[in-house]
Amino acid sequence: MRAPSSAPRGMAVPSGRLSRLARFGGLASGVAGGMLAEGARQFSQGRRPTVGDLLLTPANAVRVTEQLAQLRGAAMKVGQLISMDAGEMLPPELSDILSRLRADARPMPQVQLKAALNRRWGRGWEARFHRFDFDPIAAASIGQVHRALTLEGEDLAIKVQYPGVRNSIDSDVDNVATLLRISGLLPRELDVTPLLGEAKRQLHEEADYEHEGRHLARFGTLLAGHADFAVPRLHADLTRPDVLAMTYLAGGPVEDLIAAPQAERDQVATALMQLLLRELFEFGLMQTDPNFANYRHDSTTGRIVLLDFGATREIRPEVAEGYRIFLRAALDEDRDGAIEAARRIGFFDERALNKDRAGLEAMFDLAMAPFQSTEPFDFGDTAVVGHLRTRGMTFAEDRAVWHIPPIDTLFIQRKLGGIYLLAARLKARVDVRAILRPWL
Repeated sequence: MRAPSSAPRGMAVPSGRLSRLARFGGLASGVAGGMLAEGARQFSQGRRPTVGDLLLTPANAVRVTEQLAQLRGAAMKVGQLISMDAGEMLPPELSDILSRLRADARPMPQVQLKAALNRRWGRGWEARFHRFDFDPIAAASIGQVHRALTLEGEDLAIKVQYPGVRNSIDSDVDNVATLLRISGLLPRELDVTPLLGEAKRQLHEEADYEHEGRHLARFGTLLAGHADFAVPRLHADLTRPDVLAMTYLAGGPVEDLIAAPQAERDQVATALMQLLLRELFEFGLMQTDPNFANYRHDSTTGRIVLLDFGATREIRPEVAEGYRIFLRAALDEDRDGAIEAARRIGFFDERALNKDRAGLEAMFDLAMAPFQSTEPFDFGDTAVVGHLRTRGMTFAEDRAVWHIPPIDTLFIQRKLGGIYLLAARLKARVDVRAILRPWL
């Protein structure tokens, strides 16, 4: 066994419901105190701040980040989603702080890790390994990953779930929703009940590592022999509901390719977009978590290593067909057709269309730019993202037209948006029209 050395000091995960509830209570009190202090400071300078101004301060973001990072589980997952899905729309200071939840999760202490493995593998499990590294190679919202070498010489990556995560999902989601309600960030007239129910269901699935293992094996079969992708092989003998064992595949962070030649960046972004289209229109199965950490790049083989299939979702044929109609209209530069298809998919409802159709048309013109370019579209063009952000913030300011899309649409859009942001991060150039046409 290899003991921890210079890794970050572990932070115990609160596993009891009462201890987690107490954390939320302390978080609410701390944020409220921060709002009062910030309000007093701004009033003393002659300003009249809004509730949003007082809540979205770097100091409060630090409080939220630190507490959610220690709670892990569903609470931390919500923070990650805010960073991942809305990061481009948030103030830079807040976005930077929330991004820590994607990269700097604190591992649990070795004693807590050993206790978790004792419960799942039984005492004496160490005898099955030639080496087990107690320093995690990754730590995320609901689990951390360790590298191990079996007596048979298999190099494995083993994901171990944090204690108490599965049992705390429902209460964590409810508590985070309550915090958002109290803060005033969510309009009272917006019914988030269906969304909360789906969030709980999705998180319960993500917390079932045997369920994830089946999706891992299925994607391994679907992409077997593919030149662009590599998927770890499931090690079923060591997998349990909260322990997932798979082959270890080497690779560096995909974002590091920003320094790679343009052609290599273009190839990676193109391959990921082609995979997204296959998931939507061919597989009927989509890995809906586009966290950059789920993609690694093997510089030796040039392949993209795909990780984390906990958020995999079945795509119904009628949903895929709705996207096909939308994308066909976008490709044909049919703005009205694209807007109508988007309404049917559930991007927005009649309120937004009736209130500001011109604004929607302007936003769609920007969003459809990748489809209408006869040359490879430059995702590194920050002007497009900037204009989209401005338009999106304008719509977000009008709470009267806030709308929760259907759940399937939300998850597909999460994946589409994540791949767009990754292509933008890589400053990739992709011939979007060429890769779309075969599917439309």
